[in-house]
Amino acid sequence: MEINCETIKHLASLSNFSLSNEEMEKLGGDLQNIIKYISQLDELNTDDVRPTYQVFEMENVWREDKILEQDAGREELLNLTKETEDYQIKVPKVL
Repeated sequence: MEINCETIKHLASLSNFSLSNEEMEKLGGDLQNIIKYISQLDELNTDDVRPTYQVFEMENVWREDKILEQDAGREELLNLTKETEDYQIKVPKVL
């Protein structure tokens, strides 16, 4: 893959970066070296290698859902808050 000025400008606009000409030249060289390094993987023979989807032996652990008694009731918890509305804790807007 050839990295040219247009490719770098496109990547910079996608990343919302502003680059000088000097930075674009340096980045172009760096990207070319990265692609050259990664392309070495194309030389590997992977014919007899099974795909790896998970590197750790993992399995789901299922348990039965149980409702446990709590030490505090709804009213006691709501009384600990500054403001409530319709049996819910009212909090300030985030956005």
